[in-house]
Amino acid sequence: MDLDVFVSAHRGEWDRLDALLRNQRRLSGAEVDELVTLYQRTATHLSVIQSSAPDPQLTGRLSQLVARARSAVTGTRRASWRDVTRFLAHGFPAAVYRSRHWWVPTALLSIAVAALLGWWIGTHPEIQSSIAAPDQLRELTRPGGEYETYYSSHPATSFAAQVWTNNAQAAAMCLVLGVFLGLPVLWILFLNMLNLGVGIGLMSSAGRLDVFLGLILPHGLLELTAVFVAAGTGLRLGWTLIDPGPRTRRAALAEEGRAALGMALGLALVLFVSGAIEGFVTPSGLPTWARIGIGVAAELAFLAYVYVLGGRAARAGNMGDLAEPERSAAVPTAA
Repeated sequence: MDLDVFVSAHRGEWDRLDALLRNQRRLSGAEVDELVTLYQRTATHLSVIQSSAPDPQLTGRLSQLVARARSAVTGTRRASWRDVTRFLAHGFPAAVYRSRHWWVPTALLSIAVAALLGWWIGTHPEIQSSIAAPDQLRELTRPGGEYETYYSSHPATSFAAQVWTNNAQAAAMCLVLGVFLGLPVLWILFLNMLNLGVGIGLMSSAGRLDVFLGLILPHGLLELTAVFVAAGTGLRLGWTLIDPGPRTRRAALAEEGRAALGMALGLALVLFVSGAIEGFVTPSGLPTWARIGIGVAAELAFLAYVYVLGGRAARAGNMGDLAEPERSAAVPTAA
């Protein structure tokens, strides 16, 4: 393509679009129609130049022109409580539901790894001695020891806030770092399972595994599910770079990335609930069966929320992405 000839042929349209965008008065109906038509043509021109004869200066000018035109055509809107409600009722559960083929296997494999690590540590005294000295291990696992007093070592409110912050950061890291082919996600997940496996192994070796499970299950069911959802979504995001499917890699990464960022907000709310359970229920004087029952009820409520509301929204076409008018305009691809 002869770039000079192309520019000469279409410069008039670009200048006219720029003039319409700079117009301070209210546009007439005919001028609005003209602006929309010129916006679409200029977006196509930008695609042709990018694919056939990329010129940095011209591409930059047309990109700015297309962005300004899109803003003028679509306008701006402010988020409202209706958007929040729609996101929580449809977008977030749909995104979690769509990722179930990633986070469910992630959860099953991770639990298996934690159980295997717990068995290995619990049945090998030499491994235990490499973790801490015998006196320290006894202090950790004895009745009233550090494993038991950990959940009541701080005021419930501040403890719940600290737990929520730490877990929300870990979930966000899994979602964001998934773009690096998912490798950092695997490391974060392994560290979490290693910590869990150490607790299982040390408490089982002391004959107090039932106490440990009674402390970890009330909040751990929902908390670990949120971590697994974040990890599975992060891995899916990483796989999108390898196999974007029928979409372009850029479009696929943008779509899955937006859904992942939205999921980070939703999971923060889920982890807020698990943090509240860990701060107020786990160290409470309730019987073990009651504390575990609360944790099971919270977990079942979340799974019903995902599989009922999320499944219904996903089947209706909700991808957990932004609504169509809020997405960046897709530039047409030149043939």
